[in-house]
Amino acid sequence: MSQNSRMSVAGADAVQGVVVRYWASARAAAGRSSDQVAAGTLADVLARARDLHPDDDRFARVVSVCSVLVDQTPVGHSRHTEVRVAAGSVVELLPPFAGG
Repeated sequence: MSQNSRMSVAGADAVQGVVVRYWASARAAAGRSSDQVAAGTLADVLARARDLHPDDDRFARVVSVCSVLVDQTPVGHSRHTEVRVAAGSVVELLPPFAGG
């Protein structure tokens, strides 16, 4: 799938949207290092990323256990519906790593 077709799936404002970077097993499950989706709450951003991989249960499972950083700041236990992610931001998904 080309970057343009990924962006059209994510929405017209994805051009000025959010980069979602995948690390380790999240990257393997996604089959690429990143996607670009429209801005909104973190819950919206993650839902849009999952929408780009609709038939991949592995991707959804990995994303559900990832630590999340927004612009290099850990989200921690904040509610994803309350975390705003502005256009131009970078969301990073870090799966659990062996040993910590």
